[in-house]
Amino acid sequence: MDEALTLLSFGDQGWGDTIAAGTLVTISLALASLPFGLIFGFFVALAKDSSEPSLRRAAEIYTTIFRGLPELLTLFIVFFGGQILIRQIATLLVDDPQIEVSSFVAGMVALSVVFSSYASEAFLSGLKAIPQGQYEGGSAIGLTRVQTMWLIVLPQLIRLTLPALSNLWMILLKETALVSVIGLPDILREAGIAARVTKEPFLFFGVSCMIYLVLAIASSVILSLIDSRVRRGEAAQ
Repeated sequence: MDEALTLLSFGDQGWGDTIAAGTLVTISLALASLPFGLIFGFFVALAKDSSEPSLRRAAEIYTTIFRGLPELLTLFIVFFGGQILIRQIATLLVDDPQIEVSSFVAGMVALSVVFSSYASEAFLSGLKAIPQGQYEGGSAIGLTRVQTMWLIVLPQLIRLTLPALSNLWMILLKETALVSVIGLPDILREAGIAARVTKEPFLFFGVSCMIYLVLAIASSVILSLIDSRVRRGEAAQ
């Protein structure tokens, strides 16, 4: 027991500071990916709900690709393919460009596009659940299409899609572990290094499990509070 506490302590003799740094990277990656995933997913849903066939087709192709590919493969494509693409473009400007894609940025992009492909389905379901009369009512009182979407449709859409988006957030939080394979020092990678060095895999991977569970529980509490706040109007009715 004393040996385990020493290994998990902060300072030169323990790995606590390293695991804590990995936890911060995991949280930062998930929080950085979330807004991009939500925004992309919302606009993809609008494209799917559009009357323009080309927009609907492009959105369907987007979601089919990123919902069909394994998340790890998407991560590899973004990380390695992104570097090749950027270098090819850079060669048009300079000779022998030395460009590397940040593993954090690659992970954020990959997780965002996967999240957005699933979030778009939640948003699309929410959009279809809102009566057409809501749009017509906004137009009748002089609101533009954008104002109607922002003031009337979006608040209802948040309430309708929050349960599905909450589940997607939990999945996103867990999928951040995939970035360890491209060298990002998240919880899993730091725990793996500590396990190999100390020959204590059960200890460090067990601690990783506990950290992910704590993050999931904290997320559940926060999401429940947000859901209660969003639905205050329903309770008043």
